Amino acid sequence: MSNISEQVPAAKLTAKDFASNQEVKWCPGCGDYSILKQVQTVFPDFGVPKEDIVFISGIGCAARFTYYMDTYGMHSIHGRAAAIASGVKAMNPNLSVWVISGDGDAFSIGGNHFIHLMRKNFDVNYLVFNNEIYGLTKGQYSPTSGKGKVAKSTPFGSVEEPFNPSELALGARASFVARSLDRDPKHMQMVLKRANEHKGTSFVEIYQNCTVFNDGAFFAFSEKETKKEQSLFLEHGKPLIFGATDNKGIKLDGVMPVIVDLNAEGVSVDDLWIHDEHDKNKAHIIASFFDTAYEGVDFPRPFGVIYTENRSTYETAMQEQIDELIARKGRPSLDKILSGDKTWTIL
Repeated sequence: MSNISEQVPAAKLTAKDFASNQEVKWCPGCGDYSILKQVQTVFPDFGVPKEDIVFISGIGCAARFTYYMDTYGMHSIHGRAAAIASGVKAMNPNLSVWVISGDGDAFSIGGNHFIHLMRKNFDVNYLVFNNEIYGLTKGQYSPTSGKGKVAKSTPFGSVEEPFNPSELALGARASFVARSLDRDPKHMQMVLKRANEHKGTSFVEIYQNCTVFNDGAFFAFSEKETKKEQSLFLEHGKPLIFGATDNKGIKLDGVMPVIVDLNAEGVSVDDLWIHDEHDKNKAHIIASFFDTAYEGVDFPRPFGVIYTENRSTYETAMQEQIDELIARKGRPSLDKILSGDKTWTIL
């Protein structure tokens, strides 16, 4: 008889395993329901034990997300989720850390923390539910609300230019930038999986409908009648094609993007811009397909992975530095650490 006991492999988790016992309390029809569903659907495929997963949120409708995931989590303070997530990851790099934020939480009071998380490149995933409005506080305009937006705090229309989150993330040296939307479950699942696979800070902007204060803000990108005309779905190594019958494409004239009719004489698919998600210069151009970015021409809104690069994560570089210092100087005592190199004797 063998003395070695056979280990029974753990059963694969299901979406239900990630659903907490808390009643989900969002407004009927809120896009957050779809985002929650897609996250719970894809997480079993990651193969990460629930006790190794942490969700951290700030303040806002999106921040309730942490209550509805049966994992570890923290409903933190307004705009500070990125800072708290950084500390969690630094102290335990083996954890799978996810930050949940809204457009106000991330880009207004949390804007400073957002840009520094992007450049530091902790291996965390940052999901921003962008509904272009403050929902929890009852309908004020947000940093992503369009210019001229009439809201409770701007009754005659906002006079400000909005943030384009993808441009902001790229400008802050983000190593992964993607966009999806609540009404396209399969696409969102794909983007979430890509974010999880990325080693570094994964920024995912998710267009999320607020049925009460900004209903229909993104319907042009999800409704059957307009989706193919208004949306550009990015695939690495594939040409930029859109249109009701895939009849339109985008090519580059130098550094200027140009929309062409693929049915026109002399125009070929071979002339089109091939998406390279590792090309940062072109990623900046794609991210700027925002309303009327180029000479008054309306470009389709890009969805998918806009940019990704491999570079060292903060927690890895920090640990390498610690290991190198210990090897060179030894491990000092606590007294030595507290006293430092300069001490004085008072007579």
